[in-house]
Amino acid sequence: MLSAVAAGAILAILIAIGWGVLHRPSAPARSAVSKAPAAPGGFHRTLVIARIQDLASALTAEGVATDRALRFGLAANEKLEGAPGELRVSLTFPNGKADDVERIELRRPDGSGFVIHPDGSGRLVAKDLASDLQVRIKVVRGEMDANSFYSSAVAAGVVDSLVDDFASAFAFDFDFQREIRPGDIFEAAFEQKVDSRGDVVGAERLVYASLQTQTKSRALYLFQPAGEAKPSWFDGNGAAVARGLMRTPVEGARITSSFGPRLHPVLGYTRVHKGTDFAVPVGTTVYASGDGVVDFMGPHGGHGNFVRIRHSPELQTAYAHLSGYAPGMSVGAAVRQGQAIGLSGNTGLSSGPHLHYEVIVRDVQVDPMAFQTNSRRALNGEALAAFRKMRDRLDALRAAQNG
Repeated sequence: MLSAVAAGAILAILIAIGWGVLHRPSAPARSAVSKAPAAPGGFHRTLVIARIQDLASALTAEGVATDRALRFGLAANEKLEGAPGELRVSLTFPNGKADDVERIELRRPDGSGFVIHPDGSGRLVAKDLASDLQVRIKVVRGEMDANSFYSSAVAAGVVDSLVDDFASAFAFDFDFQREIRPGDIFEAAFEQKVDSRGDVVGAERLVYASLQTQTKSRALYLFQPAGEAKPSWFDGNGAAVARGLMRTPVEGARITSSFGPRLHPVLGYTRVHKGTDFAVPVGTTVYASGDGVVDFMGPHGGHGNFVRIRHSPELQTAYAHLSGYAPGMSVGAAVRQGQAIGLSGNTGLSSGPHLHYEVIVRDVQVDPMAFQTNSRRALNGEALAAFRKMRDRLDALRAAQNG
């Protein structure tokens, strides 16, 4: 007797197969990842499907006979009971013919999965697979072009999903709008999980980042000390990169107005500009530049929608002209450095979309770009020894790949 889940899965597959036979579209949410020789006359194919219900349609699109594709789809659905999630499907065609596929592997992003193959009676069975993933380090090195760090990094081979991680690692040391120039050198090392065939499984993770400009250079390592919930960036000596405040609390920003006297663009007369303006489109995420507690949130005269965070009895930061607030934000809420607190906007006395950012020391605004807090956590004892071991191993891998 079929369960309701299995029955629903069978109906979904039958509908998908029927539509595929009549109209022969591409398999839903499917992308070809690799095609490599498996044996003389044969080949291996790896596909990615968005959900298990798409397996049968993906197989028919590869040329597998409809009845055979349906059998594999039913066996897979019965194993997973229709559970959602992306799957990597590995097929081997030993004789180079779609109809001779006998074994299919399905892997989740974490490497776990199962294999479907016929038993002695010819019935398809699903057997769990242990994760056989290995971790490898890929190192890329490049030079800044005249366009953007994003284009430079992707051209050099940095996975596009890691570009923001690279820039965020240097949020305390570099202003990417003012300090980075064409010809500056960067290097990135990232972890990749690969299966027995060498295919990348799951998301890559940035573990090393270096940046060398005409005036300074930094090299950073991602490390998670024992007992801490998440990894942090450290320099080569084991000193944490994070300081009291981030230099810029919004990504992709261009400074349009600095701290000091200026002709006010709306009021039309000169007065002291008590913060830094970052030109960003409406709706850009704004981050807390340090740990603290929200002590004001709401309309604030010419500042429009406004958030102020108290980081210590003597230090506050403020964020103005917002178009909205992040979920969970309220007066008295504790926030962490880098946490989203709102969205940039054009509210209040604003001449265009931007974020107005202030640093306030003892109730007096100071230049955010000149203000620095130098409190930095440093590893010691067993944590420092573990960090040095990781650093040396990573440096050796980098040296080997850089020649």
